[in-house]
Amino acid sequence: MRAVSLNMDANIVVMGTESVGKSALTVRLLTRRFIGEYGDIESIYTHNFMVDGREVTLNIWDSPCSEHLSMEMSLLEKRVHWADGFVLVYSICDRTSFNGVARLIQTIKSIKDYLNSDKVPIVIVGNKRDLRHRRTVLSEEGRLLALSTDCHFYEVSAAENYHSTLMVFHGLVERMRDTKCTPKRPLGFKGIVKSMSAVFTRRLTDSLG
Repeated sequence: MRAVSLNMDANIVVMGTESVGKSALTVRLLTRRFIGEYGDIESIYTHNFMVDGREVTLNIWDSPCSEHLSMEMSLLEKRVHWADGFVLVYSICDRTSFNGVARLIQTIKSIKDYLNSDKVPIVIVGNKRDLRHRRTVLSEEGRLLALSTDCHFYEVSAAENYHSTLMVFHGLVERMRDTKCTPKRPLGFKGIVKSMSAVFTRRLTDSLG
């Protein structure tokens, strides 16, 4: 008798400093299209896809990240409590954004220790690989950071490639499955989070028109 595949429902937080392309990465996953400009909007999306015969539902919190982490610590704690996994994005053209990801990893781990909860899988993403001529962060530095913090690492171009973006989220799903994560109930984000389906429709219409 054939085994029945169990579905998976998980919460993912995507974070990064301004202009690293984290929203572009998220929208690439959702729509397969690249949209280059975004406002500073905090949003949660739901996305379904199949991995190894299993339907996966991801609740993705696209979350702006201030460089001054102490100013938003309570909100960061809320994200950590909610998340089953993190995608932390930096630009290979912006060393400050890379340093910000390094600090974020340590802060997330510290919060998990403070909450006395299980570790959460983290994927580090170096974005804007298409801008190699402006690179200030070497690929080896991203790999070394991932190795030293027990994270996975990908270097991608959200502008050029959908499949590498899909690989990032598939990789995180695999890590979450390995840690046997238990999905958490969403927190009350009314007033914080806006549905972006209408915004996507307008932007895609504009880009195609």
